Amino acid sequence: MMVTTRGSVLRIFVWQWRKALFFAAAAAAVTAAHKLYSIHDVLIPTTPVLVVGAAISIFISFRANSAYDRWWEGRKLWGLLVNTSRHFSSQALVYLRDSALARALIVRHAGYVHVLRCSLRGEDPWEDARVRALLSAEAREGLRGESNPAHALLHQQAAALAAAADRGELDGLRLQSFDASLAKLLDIQGGCERIKKTPLPRGYSFIAERLIMAYGALFPLSMADELGWGMIPINVLVGMSFALISEAGRVLEDPFTTFWNGLPLSQLSTMIEVNIRQRAGEQDLPAVPTVNAEGVLM
Repeated sequence: MMVTTRGSVLRIFVWQWRKALFFAAAAAAVTAAHKLYSIHDVLIPTTPVLVVGAAISIFISFRANSAYDRWWEGRKLWGLLVNTSRHFSSQALVYLRDSALARALIVRHAGYVHVLRCSLRGEDPWEDARVRALLSAEAREGLRGESNPAHALLHQQAAALAAAADRGELDGLRLQSFDASLAKLLDIQGGCERIKKTPLPRGYSFIAERLIMAYGALFPLSMADELGWGMIPINVLVGMSFALISEAGRVLEDPFTTFWNGLPLSQLSTMIEVNIRQRAGEQDLPAVPTVNAEGVLM
């Protein structure tokens, strides 16, 4: 997630240089044709072009808002994961008489959070340093064949708690409280997976891109007579305004990507690990990631 901006605003044009070049070329071609050949017959009145521009702005703004809603929902889900994880660790330490079992539950939960992070980002959890540090080789090997290793870890948590209840180490009411926490964790995981596996309809992106490019080609035909060569920077500015709003919607669509707009899952998952392991009295804790030199927090 980009926390601070670094460098010149020209980086935006470098990022979308193909579109900027298209808008500049379209304006230059129309202006040159108008200057050299006086193409008054093909010029377009300003009013209909402005109406079309307003319609395009509404369309791409709707897409950008829909994408932001997905991004913000992902952040709320991970905020709830932080709180539920802290509550689960407190439950384990307070409700269980077996401190070794409580610690095992907490360490396994920290591993669960990192496995969930990897699965949402499309990374291999078994190659992740934090997963390897928290889950033993035997535990990792037992999870390799699972279609959903994060769910499998929650299942192991439930099985361990049920066994503790069978041994008389956990009463029924406290077991129900643990069960409610595990159910909430599953709801959070399911919400994240729903966002990850259900992209916005491709038609939104396709139509928006085509409309923006068409508008960038038509807009100079309505203003070339008034602006002359000044049409080139104006067309680039107008076209890039539409293009960048549309692109912002595209990159916000998946909040769990490792691109600069993605949620800082590494920071959040490590923070959860540090918080819950600290409650168990552990000292050898990892450093929580901070903002890098590019102003991005991952």
